[in-house]
Amino acid sequence: MAIDGRGHGGSIRCRAPAKVNLYLHVLNRRPDGYHDIDSLIVFADVFDEIEVSRANRLGLKLVGPFARQLEAVDRGANIVILAARALAESSGENEGVSLTLRKNLPVAAGLGGGSSDGAATLRALCKLWDLDVSESELQTIARRLGADVPACLVRSPVYVGGVGEIVSPAPALPDAWLLLVNPGVPLATAEVFRRHDPAWSVEARFQESPADAAAMTEVLSRRSNDLEDTAVRLAPQIAEVIGTLHALDGCLLSRMSGSGATCFGLFADGGAAKSAETEVAEAHPAWWVKAGRMLGPGTA
Repeated sequence: MAIDGRGHGGSIRCRAPAKVNLYLHVLNRRPDGYHDIDSLIVFADVFDEIEVSRANRLGLKLVGPFARQLEAVDRGANIVILAARALAESSGENEGVSLTLRKNLPVAAGLGGGSSDGAATLRALCKLWDLDVSESELQTIARRLGADVPACLVRSPVYVGGVGEIVSPAPALPDAWLLLVNPGVPLATAEVFRRHDPAWSVEARFQESPADAAAMTEVLSRRSNDLEDTAVRLAPQIAEVIGTLHALDGCLLSRMSGSGATCFGLFADGGAAKSAETEVAEAHPAWWVKAGRMLGPGTA
């Protein structure tokens, strides 16, 4: 993950991009109550932002359009704080640091925003503290923070297994754009999994790189998001979002991401995705709508 820049006074800024599940298969329910999954995860150029700087004590400031949704949560339980403490403990660094989280992504939205924030915090603090930490060590810390954090630490296309913590490289994917749409309905991941109908799927990974966005669409059309039907029962607005995306000019595939309620439309080019963003935002002003390029290796 590249560091995106330096702020004022020696601070470090790092982007935390939205995570998107191009497909998500639920394989079984484990004895501990969690579920094994198989999913292809990519990231979009739509992001939160973390800024870190040295301070006398550990503190967190929340800003941005979705900051208010996090204000009611105990600051000490915020994954950004947990990431800073975990890295400080692992490295022996003094945990005195000022953290600013610009929350641009909706909360409880199926975009892995919190996990991406945690991963970005680890990267930014490694730079601020000038730590010589291996990827293996960072991944170990990431797994302790949450199931999606290891994938978010990579920030390029990956397959995930287990509960999401087992990460392996995906084949090269073609250039594409994603239009992300959330109807303003938060969904708790645990509740969606709890209500999931136990009709288990199988692993569906592919190894050949699709030639273009149309070929990738054809591959993805033979896969699904197994949580989509359950999420629609909990939040019927999701079906409207998917239908709206499906009807857009240039949309190759429309599907829910993660446990919802954010859905995505897959586009071959940015012009069509940006035009669709304007169209949906004007027709549904209460929805959150953002278009972004799909990040590949080296573009993050």
